[in-house]
Amino acid sequence: MRIKAIISQHRRDFTADYECEHCNHVVRMDGYDDDNFHRNVIPNMVCKECGKIADNNYRPLATKYPEGYQV
Repeated sequence: MRIKAIISQHRRDFTADYECEHCNHVVRMDGYDDDNFHRNVIPNMVCKECGKIADNNYRPLATKYPEGYQV
């Protein structure tokens, strides 16, 4: 899965539309804007339609705030 669009964000919590790279299925879920979430959680999300995870060439988005920054 990858982030298609961030719908809303409050501090580091956000709601986004996630899109599967394989079947283009879109699902709206919450997330957390830190490096771990972008690098480890999102690419390992399993698509509910096709059951696949992101390819090895997945490129994570940068966080809105730097690591360690108090929001």
